[in-house]
Amino acid sequence: MSSHEFTALGTSSFLPTKLRNHNGYHLNWGGVGILFDCGEGTQRQLTHAGLGVRNIQVIALTHLHGDHCLGLPGVLQRISLEQPPHTVTVVYPAEGQEYVERLYRASIYHDQADVQFLPVRGSDELRNVLMTPQFLLRAVSLKHRVPAIGYRVEDLPARTMDGEELRRRGIRGPLVGQLQREGRIEVDGRVTTLDEVSSPRVGRSFAFVMDTEPCRGAELLAEDVDLMVMEATYANDCAALAPQHGHSTAEDAARVAVAAGARRLALTHFSTRYTDTTAHLAEAGAIHPDVVALSDLDRLPVGRR
Repeated sequence: MSSHEFTALGTSSFLPTKLRNHNGYHLNWGGVGILFDCGEGTQRQLTHAGLGVRNIQVIALTHLHGDHCLGLPGVLQRISLEQPPHTVTVVYPAEGQEYVERLYRASIYHDQADVQFLPVRGSDELRNVLMTPQFLLRAVSLKHRVPAIGYRVEDLPARTMDGEELRRRGIRGPLVGQLQREGRIEVDGRVTTLDEVSSPRVGRSFAFVMDTEPCRGAELLAEDVDLMVMEATYANDCAALAPQHGHSTAEDAARVAVAAGARRLALTHFSTRYTDTTAHLAEAGAIHPDVVALSDLDRLPVGRR
C-alpha cells in the first residue's frame, strides 16, 4: 500500500447493487486511516479491501442519509472489539446529532474504544476541523437537500532544508532541529532565520465532495488538490434530475474540478440506473484531462505535484 492511498469501498448511490456497495471510502494518510462516509456493508468492504479498522482514527460523515451512514454501528463496534490504542474521532454535520447518537447506540455491545464525537456547524467558508501530527482536516458546507459538508485533507505545512547553505553557515546536527523549532539560530555570532536556509514544501492534498449540486463550497474544497473525489450521480441524459435531488452530473463534477484546479478527478455515487459509466467518463473527460470512474475496491495514490 502507498503511504498516501485512497480506496473506494462503495460507489453506488441510494441503493446498493450486485456490483456496487453503499458509500464508503478509505484514505490512508501516512499510516493513519480516515473513513469517509459509512454506508451499509462498509465493514465487510474494508475486509475485502484488506484494510480492517485498526488504523482508522477519523470517521468523517458528509450527511445523515442512510446510504452514507447506516454502516456506522458495525464499524464502531468492530473498532471497539479491536481496541485500538488511539482515539477515534467521528466528524459529522451538527444538525445530524440525534441520528449519530442513535447509530452509536443501535445495539447492545461492550464499548471498549475511545470514541470522540465532533459535530461541525455548517459554514460557507472553508475552516479547520481537526489537526493531527499527520494532516489537517478542513470542512465546508455543500448544497444538498439536507445539511451536508465536504472535506479536505492537507499535509501540515513543511519546509525543505538547503543542506549546502546549512553547512556553509556551520549549522549541523542538533542545531538544525533547533532552527526548525525556533525559526532562528545564532552560530559564531551570525543569526540565521529558517527562511534563509529553507523553502516551503508543497504537500499533498485531497478533497471529498459528496452529495451536492455544483457550488462554491465544492470549489473551495478542491482548490489545487492532487485528488478530488466527487459524486456524479447522473450522466447528461438525466441532467434535469440533478438539481431536483441535490446532486451533480459527471460534467458538473468536471467543471468544478477545472475551476478549482484539481489535478485528478475520481467520479463516484452512481445512480443504479447505470450499468456502466462510459457516458460519465466521456462527458467528464471532455472537460477535465484526468478523470477516473470508480468501481468498488479501486485504489488511487495521492501523489505530490
